[in-house]
Amino acid sequence: MSQSYGPADDGESTATIHAALDAGVTLLDTADSYGPSVNEELVGKAIASRRDQVVLATKFGNQFLADGTRTVNGAPEYLRKACDASLARLDVDHIDLYYQHRVDPAVPIEETWGALAELVQGGKVRYLGISEAAPETIRRAHATHPITAVQTEWSLWSRDVEDDGVLATVRELGIGFVAYAPLGRGFLSGQVRDIENLAADDFRRKSPRFQGDNFARNLELLDRVREIANAKGVTPSQLALAWVLAQGPDVVPIPGTKRRAYLAENISALDVTLTPEDLRGIKEAAPKGAVLGDRYPAQIMQTLNH
Repeated sequence: MSQSYGPADDGESTATIHAALDAGVTLLDTADSYGPSVNEELVGKAIASRRDQVVLATKFGNQFLADGTRTVNGAPEYLRKACDASLARLDVDHIDLYYQHRVDPAVPIEETWGALAELVQGGKVRYLGISEAAPETIRRAHATHPITAVQTEWSLWSRDVEDDGVLATVRELGIGFVAYAPLGRGFLSGQVRDIENLAADDFRRKSPRFQGDNFARNLELLDRVREIANAKGVTPSQLALAWVLAQGPDVVPIPGTKRRAYLAENISALDVTLTPEDLRGIKEAAPKGAVLGDRYPAQIMQTLNH
């Protein structure tokens, strides 16, 4: 709502959050790096009178330095300050689900999670999560303090977790899986056919999957998915979300949207039932490995799966 996908509209964003709560949505996901900082403030104001209706998730670990560059920081002294800052911006007395946004390879995961366990013991945080972590890191963190949720990109557009051991590890350990970007950063909605129509500062202009031949080939995949959606009488977005939901009751997708109209469309994906035949057709139309291009630019890819 506050960065990456064109100009922010706090009024519509707030109305969208209220509409989500009215519709029975309970999990709201933000991070201190979104904006940075301003998205936590937006969410905090939006839920101020409805805190008891929300499972509030935020994250730490992507630290912005004075010169505007971003680094990954998992140091205990840093995360304690980051947590207090998030509590203040959100204007709440506790965070329901606190994620380590990225793993800091310079800090042993046991040190980071030992400090996070102290936050739970102190009542500032209820449950802990980790994002974009490697299987062995997940195991080590979980042994230090139980992990409630692992958040990693998963969609018809991003299938890495099915083969890199992450999904298998969380299921072995009984950890919930939160799938971010389940709509492929809007690609699977079918609304993005030309990146020149995106805002100048839109994240997707730098995403390898939206560039040149990669984008052209990926549009061919999208058109095959669209045909299946049309045959079922649903939108491509609803089909994509229904596919994620069909992966298991331990999987929770968190589709991002800034507008009430798209929120309603996303929620309606709960009413879409995919038959075994549907799932076979989707598998043929969008097989693993069919998408061209990395998920992020090279510099950011280096921060994943530690």
